[in-house]
Amino acid sequence: MTLAQSVPVVTRRVFVPAPAESVPLPPPQPQDPPIYRALMRAWADRGRTLPGRHDPEWVRLAAPQVRPGQFSGSPDPRGDGR
Repeated sequence: MTLAQSVPVVTRRVFVPAPAESVPLPPPQPQDPPIYRALMRAWADRGRTLPGRHDPEWVRLAAPQVRPGQFSGSPDPRGDGR
């Protein structure tokens, strides 16, 4: 047996990224129509929920009612009478 037959040859490929090309910027977002801006301002003045804005009341209402550890996940012991 020769040395070439006893040692496997491992070839690794190395990924070398090509230089990045400039990416075109997306077009600017169109502004909301004036009537929509006025409606948003009126809702905000009255304390109402606004689309796309953080709403603490919704977070409170959607929060789980069960606290962590309030209920155990273990089965009841046999003969416990539950």
